[in-house]
Amino acid sequence: MDILSSLGTDADIKNQNSAHATRMTGSGNNPAKTRILVLDEHTLLRFGLNAYLNSQPDMIVCGEADSIPDAQSKIAECKPHLLLTAFRLGAGDTLEFVQALKAEKPGLLILVYAAFKESIFAEWALRAGANGYLIKTAAKEELPTAIRDVLRGQIYVSRDLARPAFQKSLGTSVQSRVSGNLPVVDNLSHREMHVFLLIGSGLGTKKIAHSLRLRVKTIETHRENIKHKLGLNSGRQLVERAIKFVGGKLPAAKGRDRGWQE
Repeated sequence: MDILSSLGTDADIKNQNSAHATRMTGSGNNPAKTRILVLDEHTLLRFGLNAYLNSQPDMIVCGEADSIPDAQSKIAECKPHLLLTAFRLGAGDTLEFVQALKAEKPGLLILVYAAFKESIFAEWALRAGANGYLIKTAAKEELPTAIRDVLRGQIYVSRDLARPAFQKSLGTSVQSRVSGNLPVVDNLSHREMHVFLLIGSGLGTKKIAHSLRLRVKTIETHRENIKHKLGLNSGRQLVERAIKFVGGKLPAAKGRDRGWQE
């Protein structure tokens, strides 16, 4: 399933339009500002996002949260129109949170932002129920644009991802795979990608099992499947590939170079 096919039909988008059309309507000539809740574990990032969003004439940050439990309580307190959340996998899984939140509050709009430029992450976010996916390296002006598009009932995908997705919808994906232009990680399942990213962030098998609340044997099976799909021959190669893929996308973890031994 690619990004474009995950957006839904025109009828789906029209239904979203009707559900959210009154959000920006206030009394008289003073439209109500869009209330936004910012979820990110990093204090400085929240500060920057809050300042920039509050500088927009039609937006106001009604609250901020540093974790999913904190966000759940803040949603009840400030009743936001839109949740702006960082993308996390593993402990405090954003996708699971988005899916559960959409089931509980289908009217709440959700915009996910992440360092991951691979289209598979945008697909997962949209399929979980997010209304948009924004890459962290996007120009700052793209953030309010994404929020306004989402408020109009549209699905927003970062420009750097939308063009490749369109090309993929035209049937170029087969040719790209043959020429090796697309990342092999697209073949990994959601759970396998969890494990792969956690390996790349420096966690060993036991810690990954604890983080995902799974058995060690289950994680070992995932590791073997990942090695097979990526054409790797050893645990060391798997860790090296995972670290290279993660790069600066996830915070560094202590003992990263020993993760293959655990």
